Amino acid sequence: MRIVIAEDQVLLRTGLIRILEAYGFEVVASVDNGPDLTRALVEHRPDVGIVDVRLPPGQSDEGLRAAIEARAQVPGLPILVLSQYVEQLYARELMSDRSGAVGYLLKERVSDVDRFVDAVRQVAAGGTVMDPEVVAALLNHRAGHEPLRSLTPREREVLELMAEGRSNSAIAARMFVTEGAVSKHSNNIFAKLGLEQSEEDNRRVLAVLAYLQD
Repeated sequence: MRIVIAEDQVLLRTGLIRILEAYGFEVVASVDNGPDLTRALVEHRPDVGIVDVRLPPGQSDEGLRAAIEARAQVPGLPILVLSQYVEQLYARELMSDRSGAVGYLLKERVSDVDRFVDAVRQVAAGGTVMDPEVVAALLNHRAGHEPLRSLTPREREVLELMAEGRSNSAIAARMFVTEGAVSKHSNNIFAKLGLEQSEEDNRRVLAVLAYLQD
């Protein structure tokens, strides 16, 4: 699996390369600024681009903008964004084209290597992975909206876990319930949010996150 990395902190960039190569990934390019990132993503068309939100020259949102620009040229290009903080605007920007194959994790999650590597693989496979803190922030941002208020506490918990990219079996194990119970909660969520049901987990998560955007 081919990876492009964009991170301006040398130690973190080196650490990411070592982790990924130890798990059998091939890092085809590593850059430290926005313009180089766009070029690398379009040129190499990697299985996943791992992108820091804030990159030189401006240290604001250059990484995200470069990734969005590359996805405009290469539709569906898988992108996993790393951020120091929960930034709702960036999460919504990343999801705005609704084409999937995206992830948004806090940088601190990299220390949980197995989970980080699993997130990389999920995004490469076209999935959606959102950090639990990002999901909670998005939900809280929309908490006053009537459809979300109608969810029961258990349905809200299922929604949060779905948005993290977890399968029904993983949700069931986390909540100590049966998969049938998770399926029932999921159907209730879709009905209350007015979302079309789908057998495809990734599209289901995308639909939920699309609803949560402004």
